[in-house]
Parts: sequence; C-alpha cells; structure tokens
Amino acid sequence: MRRLPRALGALRATTLLALIALALGAGLPKPASAQSSSTASSPIDVIDATGLFDPIVVSFVEQSVDKAERDGAQVLVIRLNTKGSVVPREDIAKLAARLHDAKVPVAIWVGPSGARALGAPGQLLAAADVTGMAPGTRIGNFGAPLDTPGLDLDFGSGTGRLRSFTMGADEARATGALKTGVDDRGTPTLGDFVVVLDGVNARGRTLDTAEVVEIDGQPRRQIPKDLARRSAKLPLFDGLAHSIASPPVAYLLLLVGLSLIVFEFFTAGVGIAGVVGALSLLAACYGLATLPTNWWAVAILVASSLAYAVDVQTGVPRFWTGVGTVLLVVGSLTLYDGLSLSWIALLAGIGGMLLAYLVGMPTMVRTRFATPTIGREWMIGELGEAEVAVDPEGVVAVRGARWRARTNRATPIARGGRVRVVAIDGVTLEVEPEEGGARDYRERARS
Repeated sequence: MRRLPRALGALRATTLLALIALALGAGLPKPASAQSSSTASSPIDVIDATGLFDPIVVSFVEQSVDKAERDGAQVLVIRLNTKGSVVPREDIAKLAARLHDAKVPVAIWVGPSGARALGAPGQLLAAADVTGMAPGTRIGNFGAPLDTPGLDLDFGSGTGRLRSFTMGADEARATGALKTGVDDRGTPTLGDFVVVLDGVNARGRTLDTAEVVEIDGQPRRQIPKDLARRSAKLPLFDGLAHSIASPPVAYLLLLVGLSLIVFEFFTAGVGIAGVVGALSLLAACYGLATLPTNWWAVAILVASSLAYAVDVQTGVPRFWTGVGTVLLVVGSLTLYDGLSLSWIALLAGIGGMLLAYLVGMPTMVRTRFATPTIGREWMIGELGEAEVAVDPEGVVAVRGARWRARTNRATPIARGGRVRVVAIDGVTLEVEPEEGGARDYRERARS
C-alpha cells in the first residue's frame, strides 16, 4: 500500500510532463515531411540591373542567379532599366542562356515609369519565364538577334519591329513581346509586379507571392508580411566603378581633371587641386576605357584645355579662348562611338569649363599670387626666396606671399636662392639673383 502513493505521484508527474511537451510542441514548426510542398515559405530574390551593361553588371546578374539557386529562392526578380551594353554581344548571349537554364524561375520587370530596355540587354526579356512593364516604359532597338544556340528569343509578332524600333507596354502585350501568364497592367511599382506573380506556374513550381486581405471591406492582394524579400545591389566598390563607367560621369571627370591640373600648373607646386585632378583623370581613364571611346576626341579635349591655358595667364579672353571653345564643343559631341551625351551633361561640361577658364581660373590665379596691399611699387628692391626654380619662370616668396616670377635667361635662380625684385608686370614679378644679376635694378628702374 505504501508503494501506491509513490506510483500515483510518478503517474501525475509523467502526465504533467507529457502535457507540457504537447503544449510546447503545438508552437514548434512541423517536420519537413509534414510541411506543405508549396513554395510560400521560400524567399524572393530581387536585384537591380540598371545602366549600361558592362562586365560588372553582367557578372552581378550571373552571381545573383547562382545565389538564388544555392539559397533556394522561389523566384529571381530582375528590375531592368538599360539603354544598351558596352560588352560584346556574345557576353549578353551567354547571360541570356544562363537565365533560361536557371534552376529557379526568372522574372524581369522593366521599371519604374520612364525606364528602358534597349539594345542587346533588352533581348534578355525573351529568356525569362515571366516579364512585365511598368506604365511609361519602352523596349526595343534590339539590333540583330543574339546568337543563342538552342534558345529561341521570340517576341511574337513584334520581333521584327523591335530590332530597329521601340514600343510601349500596351503594344508589347498586344504583339506578344511579353511572356503570357501574368497580367502586368497596372503595375507601376516592383511590389505590384511581385503580387501579380502569385499563382504563376514556372519550371515545375507554383509561385506564392501574395495573400488576400480585407481593406475597407474590399478583398485586396498584397505581399505576405512573413514573405522574405532579399534585395541585392552592386557592392560598394563595384557600384562605384559602374557609375564611373557611365558616359556622363566619365566625361565630366575628364573635364574636371584637366581643369584642375591646369590650375595647379599655374599656381606651381602640388596641392589639393592637383591631387583631386589626378584622381579624377585616373577615374576618367577607367570609365573611358570601358566605354566605346573615340580617343582622338579625348586628344581634342586635352588640346582645348591647353588652348584655354594660353589666355589664363593674361586674364583676358583672346584668340586662344575661342580656339579652346571650338575644340571643347567638337570633342564633347564626338567623344563616344555609338553613344550620345544628354544635353544636361553637355551643358554641365561645356558651361562649367567656360565658367572655369573665363571667370574662375583667372580670378583664382590672381588671388593666390596677389597680396591685399594696394600699390605694389614698394616691392621693387625687396628681397625674397625662390620657392620653385626660376628658369626663366617660377615662384618666389616675398614677405610671406607667393608670387609668379621670371628672370633673365642668363641668370637662372635655383630653388631656395635669394632674389631681388626689379620690376612688376601685372601679377608677375621680375627678379634677379641677390648678387650677380645681369643688370642692377636701379638701372632698370631708371630706364
């Protein structure tokens, strides 16, 4: 009888533990074998493919496909906005084959409003499982079909027209240029496009990207809150390189670099302007090397800066300013082969250079070499030191102020040498060695 209470106590404890385990188990996820075969729990991968397709963008899209396959995404959505490519068409053809053969469904949406899918990259639409366009977007100017053995890049009855012309969203739907199976009308945002993907059958699976909720008494479809959307953009360094390789950025970096180098040349020495100018030129060279650049046009732009520089030292626009302006316009309009700069980029480049060389540059040079004292005759006879060798031109320091200077070719002055001011020509000092000058300053002053 004594063992009976013990047995009842053990039974109660066991029952209590079983109830606790059952309660906890109700909140645990079901085993994989008991879960639905739907892809609702699988995330959606979203990437941006914008700008000209260069090696960076092509590689980014390929890596995104690999990642979507590896991480089990239910669909890879590509937001496309491009006006062409700067890589061989063979690279775009390989990318199209990669999208077509991907183990996950691929959806391409041209957006937002105003976006374009032009040139060879536009043909990637035919390699995707699902395609759509936002209102106000256009596709076309594809050129010759990509060489993709075993893959027919078909755009319906619009195939021929799209080679040389563009069409909007409504015409693309009417001609069969967009993949059927989804109603992309009224999808101004990427989120709207993701919602209409719900229920699409692609590559043996049914996409589950939306749920029905009641809003103001009306049923609405929206992206489930628990559906993970993994968005990816170019890494920081790659994104910077891609931006530099865009036509307007490379063009403006070239002009900025040239103008800063010229400015630093006139002020002598190496300062912030020189360093920034050198970095701008290096970045511009990378961008221009990636783009289809006419290098003779680059030479014309360099020549235009040299022509401007001739008149900068006088501070008055003259003949060489006109020559520089003509060269600047010609070089800007012919810089790229097959690509054209927008009027905004041309206005910023040409207008900025004119302001720099006609107004800013002469003012900065005069300011850097001038002193606040009105009337500089007192400087004749003053002694100073050559900061840069004067042979026959250079830079000297007089009473703590830096001046552009020149001397007689027969009496060059080394850096650090003592100088005497013998005359003033505008903002340029005429100097001679403190001892051994070719002509005494008193004689020059009397003459």
